[in-house]
Amino acid sequence: MLGMIKNSLLSTVETWPYQVLSKGEKEQLGYEERACEGGRFAAVEVAGRPFDEASKEGVLKLLKYVGGTNDKGVGMGMTAPVSITAFPAEDGSLQQKVKVSLRIPSQFQANPPCPSDESIKIEERQGMTIYSTQFGGYAKETDYVNYAAKLKAALGSEAAYRKDFYFCNGYDPPMKPYGRRNEVWFVKE
Repeated sequence: MLGMIKNSLLSTVETWPYQVLSKGEKEQLGYEERACEGGRFAAVEVAGRPFDEASKEGVLKLLKYVGGTNDKGVGMGMTAPVSITAFPAEDGSLQQKVKVSLRIPSQFQANPPCPSDESIKIEERQGMTIYSTQFGGYAKETDYVNYAAKLKAALGSEAAYRKDFYFCNGYDPPMKPYGRRNEVWFVKE
């Protein structure tokens, strides 16, 4: 627990590497097309709960893992964003199932510690191209759904992206009250 607190308060945060390919603005919404690097990720699935509850549970598990609750007992430091895979229903609301993930810090990419919590899986992911939009504040389900709808409207019908899921991303620890960064990502097809 101490490692988790230390990580969130004192550590520098490594950001998931990406390259901006293009920028756009439509319907008063700024967005970017980015190429994101692949790598190893710690991920946990939580189902049967509303999005905000499930997300919080998944995030806490991952914070414990990077804070030292792993087979090596090592605090790895934090990476950003914490990424929550959301699964939209037909009406745009989110299903009661999420996958919360965190990119393993660079120095541990080759050989990440094994999680002590068996619900956390280490996944190898390929790089991907995404469409992203950013917003501030303490993001909740309604904010992500709202910005996903805005991004969908801004991209229009000419952009091809996955419709069965999208990523809800938070970059900041909960103790940061101002200048918060949240994003919605659609994965380009």
